[in-house]
Amino acid sequence: MSKVWKLLQPQLSLKRVYLEKSSDTDTRALQYIQVEELILKCGGLPKVIVAIAAVLAKQTVTRMDNVVSLNQRFMHHLETEPDYDSLCDLFGWMHSYFRTCTDSIKPCIFYLSIFPRDRLIRRRRLVRRWIAEGYSRDGDNESAEENGERQFSELLDLSIIQQVPYLVTNTLNATRLALLCQVSGFFHEYIIPGQEEENLMFELGPNCALTTQRTGRHLVILHDWKRDKIVFESMDFSRLRSLTVFGRWKPFFISESMMLLRVLDLEDASGIEYADLENILKWLRRLKFLSLRGRHEIHHLPDNMDHLRQLQTLDVRGTSVLTLPENITKLQKLQYIRAGATCPAASAPPAPSSWFCTPHRIVGVQVPGGIGKLTALHTLGVVNISASGGKAMAKALKKLTQLRKLGVSGVNRKNSKDIFSAIQGHVHLESLSVQLDKDNQGCCLDDQTSLPWNNLRSLKLYGLQDRLPLSSGLGSDQGVLSDTLIKLRKMDLEMSTLKERDIKFLGEVPNLCILRLRIKQPSLQFKAELHAMELPTYKMVKILEIGCSSSSLSVKFGSETMKSLELLKLDCSSGASYDLDGLDCLPELKEVLIIGNNNETLETELSNKLLNHPNKPVLKKELPRSS
Repeated sequence: MSKVWKLLQPQLSLKRVYLEKSSDTDTRALQYIQVEELILKCGGLPKVIVAIAAVLAKQTVTRMDNVVSLNQRFMHHLETEPDYDSLCDLFGWMHSYFRTCTDSIKPCIFYLSIFPRDRLIRRRRLVRRWIAEGYSRDGDNESAEENGERQFSELLDLSIIQQVPYLVTNTLNATRLALLCQVSGFFHEYIIPGQEEENLMFELGPNCALTTQRTGRHLVILHDWKRDKIVFESMDFSRLRSLTVFGRWKPFFISESMMLLRVLDLEDASGIEYADLENILKWLRRLKFLSLRGRHEIHHLPDNMDHLRQLQTLDVRGTSVLTLPENITKLQKLQYIRAGATCPAASAPPAPSSWFCTPHRIVGVQVPGGIGKLTALHTLGVVNISASGGKAMAKALKKLTQLRKLGVSGVNRKNSKDIFSAIQGHVHLESLSVQLDKDNQGCCLDDQTSLPWNNLRSLKLYGLQDRLPLSSGLGSDQGVLSDTLIKLRKMDLEMSTLKERDIKFLGEVPNLCILRLRIKQPSLQFKAELHAMELPTYKMVKILEIGCSSSSLSVKFGSETMKSLELLKLDCSSGASYDLDGLDCLPELKEVLIIGNNNETLETELSNKLLNHPNKPVLKKELPRSS
C-alpha cells in the first residue's frame, strides 16, 4: 500500500488534493477513505495508477466528486471514458485472456471474487476449496492438490493473485508457493460484474438490494450486512454450492434448503455455537470442505461427524478442540485434517518449553486409533502422540502412506522409535513437524537417519535442548548432506543452545530459504571457518527470524554468510533485547522487522546501524500475532 501511495501521491499532490477544500476533520477523514479505496481498486498496477492520477490532477473543484464516482463505477469509467484510452491495451489483453483461457483456470479466477479484495487468503484454503468445488481434479500425471498448486502459481504469475510482501514464498519445480496472498483489487473489480450477471455469486453487504430475491451458486455474507432473518429466508438456496461468512454468525444462516452445499467456510465468522455444528451435520451432508479455523469458542465436535461421508477437508486448527471424535474414522474420503489449539489455550495442558508459546507452537489433539483407516489422508496434524497412545498411533501412521504433511506433538523416549519407524517408508512426505516432550533432552531424535529426508521441503523441530541430531547424523559428510536435504527450503528450530557444529551444519543445507530460530543462549554467531578461512554459508537464506527467551541476545554475522538475506525478523515478545553485529555484511538486506514489545533503545540502535548500510534497509515494527 505504501509504495502505491507514493506512486499516486506525486501526481495528485495528495498532501493537498483531498484536504485543500475542507478544514473539517471528519470530512477530511471521509475523503481520505475514498482516496484509499480508489488506490486499493488500482490493484498496485502502475499503469492504472498513473492513468487515474493524470486525469484527477487536471481537476480542481470536482476532483473529490470524481474520486467518489470512480469508486462507485470503477470499471465502467475506465472502459468507457476517453480520458482512459491509455488503458485500452490492458483491457484488450484482459478480454483476450479471459476469452481464451482454459476451462480449468477460468472458474478458479471467478471464484476469487468470493473474498474481499483487502482480505489475506491462505493459499491452502483457496486450493482446498477449488478441489471441493471440482475446479482442481486428479489427472493422469498429477493429483488434484498438485493441479491446484499449479493453477495458483499461474494466477500468481499473472498478478491476479498478489503475494503479500515478505510472507513465505518458495520456488520448487517451477511452482511458487506463497502462504498468504490477496486478490488484486483491479482484477477483483473486473470479475465481480460477470459473476453477478451470471448469478454465480451473490454478496450480502451494506449496499445489497434487500427487497430483491437473490439466487446463485456462491453466497458471501459480509461483516457489515444487517443480519435480517426475513430477507435471508426469502432467498432461494436450491443451487447453492458454497457459503462463506465474514463477521457475526447467526443460526438461521443454515437451513434444510442448502442440501447441495459443498463448501462451508466459517474461518472469518464469530459466535458459532455447538448447536450450530449439530445443525450443520444434520442438514449439510454433502459437504466436502468444512473450515472452523480460528474459532476459539468451539471446544468439541459433534458425535455424528460420520454424517459427512463426502468430506475431504476438515480444518479445526486454532479452535479449542482437543479430541477428534471416534467416528471420524468412517469418513473414508478425508484427505486433509488440520487440528490443534494455538498455544496458550485455557483448556490445554502447558506445552513443553513454555517460554516458547507463539503462534508457531500448536497443542496437538488426541485422535482415535482407527485413523489409519483413512488411507486417502495426505495432510494430518497436529496429533498428540502421547495422548493418542504411542503404539496405536505408530500402527495407524504406518498405514497412511500417502502423507505429504505430518505434524506430531508429545514425542518422547518411549514412543519416538515406534513413530519414526512407522513413517520411514513415507516417500511422499514433504513437511514434518515434531514437538518433543520436556523430558527427552533431544535424545529421542538420535540416529533417525533412516527417515524419509530426501523429499522434505519443510522441517520443524520444537523442544530440543543443546543437540541438533541432524548435524551429527547427517552432517558428517558434505556429499551426504547435499543429497539428503537437497529439497529442504524451510526450517524451524526451538533449542536451548545452538552450538557451533549445528550452525555450520545449517549453513551447508544447500537450498534453505527460510530459517526460524528460538533459542535461550546469550550469543549467536553465523560464521564457519576452515583452515582459518571463512566459508560461504547460508547461501540461499532470504528470511531469518530469531526469537530469544533470555534477557538479551548478541547476534554476529560473518563476512561470508547470508549473502541473499532480504528480511531479518527479531521477536521481542518476551522482552528480549538484541545486539546485532555485521549487518553491513548482508548486501541484499531490505527490511528489519521488530515483532512485539516496544524497545526504543533497540530501535534507535538499529536505525543508526541501518543508516550506514549500503542497501538502506527499512526498519519496521509489528505487534505480536494474537493466538
